[in-house]
Amino acid sequence: MTRVHGLRLQASYEKERQTNKTLAHCSYCSTIRHKEKFHSERLRKPKENGAVATAVVTESPTWQLALRAAEAKKADGIRILDLREITSFADYFLICTGTNQRQNQAIWDEIAVRMKKEAGEMPINVEGFENGEWILGDFGDLIVHIFSEEKREYYQLERLWRDAKDVPIPPEAAA
Repeated sequence: MTRVHGLRLQASYEKERQTNKTLAHCSYCSTIRHKEKFHSERLRKPKENGAVATAVVTESPTWQLALRAAEAKKADGIRILDLREITSFADYFLICTGTNQRQNQAIWDEIAVRMKKEAGEMPINVEGFENGEWILGDFGDLIVHIFSEEKREYYQLERLWRDAKDVPIPPEAAA
């Protein structure tokens, strides 16, 4: 068994030897999304028209893609917390505030669309979208929290994760 970027590569004995394929299992969450992200060339399946889906490679980290999407929908109080030295379940938190339920949902929709288009990432889980007071989206290495002003003040995630490093928000690159 070989370890690559937190992944365990395992060959299934009978079936996989015959087809000479290797399956990648993420040791953190074992999701298909991570398998495709890290080893898409081994898990490609041809589409009906014969085209093969490929993973999207981006130069920007996923938290930066989510940050730009939140900024595009006028999110307030955006903070990025670096959790890599504190916990193993996520690398970054993106925390932001919207002014109402519809704006919170629009922020989430924009983040989800950009993450899919630009990074090939789909959320593992989304909670709170219907209510819109606190939307939590889990992308594995990035967890997005979109709060209403009241919920953000009440839960105070920044205080709870005060040992996390604040990531400085880079200025948007000129096009």
